[in-house]
Amino acid sequence: MRRIGLARGPELFLYSFPEPHPLNRIRLEAFYQKIDSEGKELQGLLFVEPEKAGKGDVTLFHTPSYVEFVEERCRVGRGYLDYGDTPAFPGCFEAASYVVGTTLKLLRMILSGEISAGFNPMGGLHHARRDRAGGFCIFNDAGVAIEYLLRRENIRNVAYVDIDAHHGDGVCYDFYSEKRVIFADIHQDGRTLYPGTGFRNETGEGEARGTKLNIPLMPYSGDEEFFQAFQEVEQFLEKHEFDFLLLQCGADGLMGDPLTNLQYSAKAHSYAASRLLKIAEKKCGGRILAMGGGGYDPVNVAHAWTAVVKAFAEQG
Repeated sequence: MRRIGLARGPELFLYSFPEPHPLNRIRLEAFYQKIDSEGKELQGLLFVEPEKAGKGDVTLFHTPSYVEFVEERCRVGRGYLDYGDTPAFPGCFEAASYVVGTTLKLLRMILSGEISAGFNPMGGLHHARRDRAGGFCIFNDAGVAIEYLLRRENIRNVAYVDIDAHHGDGVCYDFYSEKRVIFADIHQDGRTLYPGTGFRNETGEGEARGTKLNIPLMPYSGDEEFFQAFQEVEQFLEKHEFDFLLLQCGADGLMGDPLTNLQYSAKAHSYAASRLLKIAEKKCGGRILAMGGGGYDPVNVAHAWTAVVKAFAEQG
């Protein structure tokens, strides 16, 4: 039986901006409620307690000066960590450190064989750059995870797939010249949505040219357009070799999200997770970790992320 590690614990609820900010704990509560209601159908599910990352882990990706800035702003407990999207709040440094540490804990459990796949619903904070916050993201746990795999675990190549409605700029550009990072991102066109990036001609630079795939979709694209785009992602992944697969499965592409204009159903997430698991089994021994990312309609979040967990649990 496959064992699926699902991060769960009060520490993950700490990453919640004050009302009326759209990224708050209500999303996570809705997801866990749905998981609990469907628990009998989810064989092999293992709840994993969160773990706090040390500064040495966070600085695998982020600059020490930025980490110190976040720590200082956390003590003050007010103001912004960026230009206005990401407010500081008391405890924000610890909250962000728990997100990073939990993603890394799941990575290690997968690598050791303790679990077959993992999911950190509070993870996937893909907008934070090495030296700054952005788009509700304080520390980029996906970026830290990639650096951890490449530098501490000596993984040769890492594949990262992002289906959040917003382009994963923090991962794309901070690994833009790194040929060992295979990056594929389906998102709403950057001319119509934050962060305004992720265009077709952005394929990597230098030796990394051809290792990055950006697929912008026009507003109001739905499942049909997503499935077509995902076939291209699959073909792209088939051309590359990698030893670990990361999925950022933001739920803000579902119809009705208050911040975006895409119109997926949860079938998009079920399909993506199922197809990527098959690819991971073929390419890298089934080693796959999902991270939640965005999503600002709690009902949509619950449906999309439960679909991911089910896809991981039911396959194989």
